[in-house]
Amino acid sequence: MNKKTICILYGGRSEEHEISLKSAASVVTNLDKDKYRILVVGIDKYGRWYLQSNYKTEGISERDKILPIKERDLPVSVLPGSGLLVKNKKLKLDVAFPILHGTFGEDGTVQGLLEIAGLPYVGSGVLASSLSMHKGKTKELWKQAGLPTADFTIISTLDIQSGDSSKIENTVKTLGLPLFVKPCRAGSSIGISKVKQAKGIVAALKIASEFDNEIIIERAVAGREIECSVIGNDRPVAYPPGEIRPKHEFYDYEAKYTDPEGAELIIPAPLDDKKKQKVMDLAVKAYRAVGASGFSRVDFFIEETSGNIFLNEINTIPGFTSISMFPKLCEAAGISYSRILDMLIAFALERHRKQENLLFDFSL
Repeated sequence: MNKKTICILYGGRSEEHEISLKSAASVVTNLDKDKYRILVVGIDKYGRWYLQSNYKTEGISERDKILPIKERDLPVSVLPGSGLLVKNKKLKLDVAFPILHGTFGEDGTVQGLLEIAGLPYVGSGVLASSLSMHKGKTKELWKQAGLPTADFTIISTLDIQSGDSSKIENTVKTLGLPLFVKPCRAGSSIGISKVKQAKGIVAALKIASEFDNEIIIERAVAGREIECSVIGNDRPVAYPPGEIRPKHEFYDYEAKYTDPEGAELIIPAPLDDKKKQKVMDLAVKAYRAVGASGFSRVDFFIEETSGNIFLNEINTIPGFTSISMFPKLCEAAGISYSRILDMLIAFALERHRKQENLLFDFSL
C-alpha cells in the first residue's frame, strides 16, 4: 500500500497558538500510520516555520498534552509553484493539513500560501477562510442570504477614537441590553465581553480593540448554545448537534480551555426531531453561503423565550482535540476520529483536482 504523506501545520502567530498545539497532538495521534507518512511543521509565535524531524507521538493523546515546537534548525520556506522547501530541498508531500486556529492560519493567509505553492490542503479555501474569520462580514452575508442572526452592528477603532460617541450610544439603544462586544477576527472567545449596563460598553470596546481594529456589537440571545459539525465539499453533510451549558457567565476562554468544570457538553443535544433537523439544515445553508469546504463547526443560539434559532458563527478550523465538540459530534454519529481525518484528506484531494482542471490562461 502506497502511503500518502501528510504535512501537519500547527502553532502559528495567533492568540490561539496553544490550542493549536493540543489539536495537532490529537490529529497526529489519530492519523492511521498504516495509511500515512507524517511530516510535522511547527509555526512559532513569530510566524517562522520549522520542520520537526524528531517529534514523538507517544503519550501526547491525553487531555493535557501538546505537540511542542522544539526544533528550530530546519526552517521551512514556501516556493511558489513548487511546494515547501527545507535546506533548498523540496519536501515531498501529498496533502498539507493546517490545524491552525485564529489569525495567520484560519483566516485565509496560510491557505493563500498553500495555493501559491500548488499544494492540496485540508479545509476551506482562501475566500471562505477569510470571510468566516470575520464575524461581522459572515453575519452580513448570512443576513443577505435570509439566514437568521441576532441583531448586530460593526464599528471600527476609528469610530471609538473619533470622540463622537453617538454611534455607540445609538447602537446600545437599538440593540438593547445585555449585549456582547467582540473583536471581529478572534476566536476561542478571546477579547469578548458581556455588557449588562450601558456604562460598561467603554471598557468592553477597549478590550476588544486590543485584538482587532473592527468590533462587532451583538444583541445577547438568552437561551441555549448549540453546535453542529459539517463535513464535505459540494455536498456537505451536517451531523446531529450538541449543546454546551456553560458554568460561567458565558462560554469564555476559561470555560473552554482552562476550567475542567467550565461547561457541560451534551451530545446529542436534547432537541425534538423537528428542531434538530432545522439546526442541521441551517448549518448546511450557512456552510454553503460562505463557500466552506472540507469541514467546519457551525454555532447557534436557541432563544429561551421564543424558541427561535439564530446563527452565531462558523469555525473553518474548529478545535480538534479528542474532547473538542467537532470530532465528538462526528463520533456520536458513528464516525471515528481516524475516519474523520481520512475523509478530510480525501476532500482536500478532490477539491485540488477540481481546481487543477480550471483554465488559468487565455489566448485569442
